[in-house]
Amino acid sequence: MTQSTRLAAGVFAAAAAKLVLQLAAIRGYGPFRDEFYYIACSERLAFGYVDHPPLAPLITAASRLVLGDSIVALRIVPAVAGAVTVLLAGLIARELGARRFGQTVAALCVALAPQYLALNHIVSMNAYELVTWPLAALLVARIGRLTAEGQVPPLSAWVWLGIVVGLGLQNKLGMLFLAGGLAAGVVLSGARRLLLTRGPWVAAAIAGVIFLPHVVWQATHGWPTLEFIGNASRFKNLALPPAVFMREQILGMNPVTAPVWIAGLVWLLAAHAARPFRPLGIAYLAILLVFLLTAAKPYYLAPYYPVLLAAGGVVVDRALDLMRSRRVALAFRVAIIVLPLVSGLVLAPLALPILPVERYIRYAARLGIGPAPTERHQPGLLPQFYADMFGWQELVDAVERAASTLTPDERAKAVVYVNNYGEAGAINYLGRRRGLPRAISGHNNYWLWGPGDADGRVLLIVGGTAEEHDECATVEEVARARCTYCMPYESDLPVFVCRDLRAPIAEVWQAVKHYE
Repeated sequence: MTQSTRLAAGVFAAAAAKLVLQLAAIRGYGPFRDEFYYIACSERLAFGYVDHPPLAPLITAASRLVLGDSIVALRIVPAVAGAVTVLLAGLIARELGARRFGQTVAALCVALAPQYLALNHIVSMNAYELVTWPLAALLVARIGRLTAEGQVPPLSAWVWLGIVVGLGLQNKLGMLFLAGGLAAGVVLSGARRLLLTRGPWVAAAIAGVIFLPHVVWQATHGWPTLEFIGNASRFKNLALPPAVFMREQILGMNPVTAPVWIAGLVWLLAAHAARPFRPLGIAYLAILLVFLLTAAKPYYLAPYYPVLLAAGGVVVDRALDLMRSRRVALAFRVAIIVLPLVSGLVLAPLALPILPVERYIRYAARLGIGPAPTERHQPGLLPQFYADMFGWQELVDAVERAASTLTPDERAKAVVYVNNYGEAGAINYLGRRRGLPRAISGHNNYWLWGPGDADGRVLLIVGGTAEEHDECATVEEVARARCTYCMPYESDLPVFVCRDLRAPIAEVWQAVKHYE
């Protein structure tokens, strides 16, 4: 088993190109729904939230402190995380035995994968998950290589693995699936003898200690994430048939690169030279099986593909070794670089908002490619990822018009009640410079944050109908928010002035809770 001592220059080039592309599209169509929520969470740091652990809000808070409060500034960190993911793909390929060309192929495939272009465009825990999963896999690969070479892996490798897994859990609970998949891989392969050493248990203990504060938070708040997951599964997420789920894997990673990662998976599972790394192949199958059985969204599996593409880099190098003709080898080298590069750039507008919206609509229609719906919402003119970047300014404008109908005394005491965290976050982030009333919601952590000092005498309510708001003594529609490209359920929203709740706001608040 050989390992290159230097990382290929092509890996650094691919990482730099990835960063440049992400920064070029950083403004996009506008802020994404979830970005408003992470900003809100970053202003209320805690050991947990209804729908995610605390690391992403903590990173967002630090980013706001250092880089500023604009959406452009906030997106720099996810963009940098994307470049790190590319470097990790190259490092994993090197650890698995790929030479410089194989490392470069793996890095290039990761750099231009549509799914990664999208996830590294916005502030979310998913961008950081693309770092923690490959980093954990890199450490597992290193432990496997050292063990195969007859060396005892240093305890520091296990310590770092525990730290990475622990931080991954504090970022997103999806790390549980990776940890479980790797554990299954160890048990079902020759690596299970490692369980007789102290290393795995040290790693597990460290990860548990790092994760413990979030577990305590969950326990003291009644395990809200379990309720959130249950509601999302029953009422929000669509279960995709296995064939559609796998089609989304191929499309999200770029169909042209599918032979690379599929070959990498086969190599991990079957090649004699891959025996030290067999747990990585088994882990993918274990995680895939769980996701197929639990109505997971297709992008949940995205953090694992740097591992498979890295293994594919090994296969590329070995395929070159079998080619006796220099011309054939040269043609293969050119094709394996040019095809992912060209196809990645062709598909990039489907993942990054780099085209004007009307041109994007025509372009996507011409390609005839689009993501499968994963939620029970009526589709609009744009796929949901792009649609959720529209409509926020129109909403804030409508709320401002509604607020202008209030007396100065009413405006000082009023709050805005909205249906979801995107609407609440948009009003609070975009409306703060306009002096708009504070927005509250019963959605996810906004419900835990509560109504604050609202007294229920004057509310602006977004959405619904006048008949539905019978909790108000009087209710009057005073404005309406309309948008063309947003999700349909965010368009044509009425804004009501509600005066004098019929019940205390603390009592009403118990009825508006919805975790989903």
